[in-house]
Amino acid sequence: MISIRQGLAFVSAAMVPGAALAAATNAAAPAAPAAAAAPAIQHVAPTAGIGVPDGRLGMQDQVTALGQRAADFHNGPLLIMCAVISIFVLVLLAYTMFRFRRGANPTPSKTSHNTLIEVIWTVVPVLILVAIAIPSIRLIRAQYSPPPADVTIKVTGNQWYWTYQYPDNGGFEIVSNMLKEQSEVKAGERARTDADGPPLLAVDERIVIPQGKVVKFIVTSADVIHSFAIPAFYTKIDANPGRLNETWVKADRPGVYFGQCSELCGARHGYMPIAVEVVPQAQFDAWVASKGGTPKGAAAAVVPAAAPAPASARTTRRKPRLRRAPSPWRSLRSTRPRRPRINQRKTRQT
Repeated sequence: MISIRQGLAFVSAAMVPGAALAAATNAAAPAAPAAAAAPAIQHVAPTAGIGVPDGRLGMQDQVTALGQRAADFHNGPLLIMCAVISIFVLVLLAYTMFRFRRGANPTPSKTSHNTLIEVIWTVVPVLILVAIAIPSIRLIRAQYSPPPADVTIKVTGNQWYWTYQYPDNGGFEIVSNMLKEQSEVKAGERARTDADGPPLLAVDERIVIPQGKVVKFIVTSADVIHSFAIPAFYTKIDANPGRLNETWVKADRPGVYFGQCSELCGARHGYMPIAVEVVPQAQFDAWVASKGGTPKGAAAAVVPAAAPAPASARTTRRKPRLRRAPSPWRSLRSTRPRRPRINQRKTRQT
């Protein structure tokens, strides 16, 4: 025999089969485990002498092709010209002081001008400036003519920290602050270690970019003027409030590279470090996933699945045409008798 409760359950299942089937499936299937968060990548420690200030004279070792080109120009032709000009001026000054001293020339010369010397000291500086200007303009043109970007990062300067947003990878944002020393933090807070970087340059959140890819930085500010500078990338550009500035890098060497705000921006200007870590593409995708973002390739693969059906497979519903109601004046106009027209000729009185 069937009990009353079983009969009611059978009737309700017959009336709503979809709901009954879903309820039975949920009751039979075990609960799906929650999706585990992607693990964060293992950050690398800085390499001594590369990307870290070490007290040397001149530029840091460059890890971008554009930076190496600028370093070669600075350490080669430009430095040689500066040395030659400085030695020439020093020798000329020493010769003048000795040759035209008072003991050797009791009666000074009264020469007012010399055409040949005036032409020389006008033409030679012009040639020197042209020799400096041509490679400098080529370098500036390469710096401000970026190739198509593989990754875009929006950099925002704040008093006194940085925020980085990845619009190509889901738009997630990270906030970067300087790490304090062990003696300056409270119990349970994170302190700087040697693996994070040197003092005043280590941060809690690094910019992570893929190796060998063109990365475009869109730089702005939320309050006052800052400056986004990374010496090993040959990158330095101001962050102005209400304005977007653009620069780009392509780093071929994995590692971590440090910079800092290079524009006086307030009381804690010296506590706005920048840390950029260059990693292989697979590691970059894993880091993006750990931050809740979407790798660029994965985002592109989802697009075809979400594409709409073709027009032939879709059923379209036409909107009903609204007909205007007839005007009552039209019926009155049709029933009203028409007056005959009378042709009246105007005569001109003479």
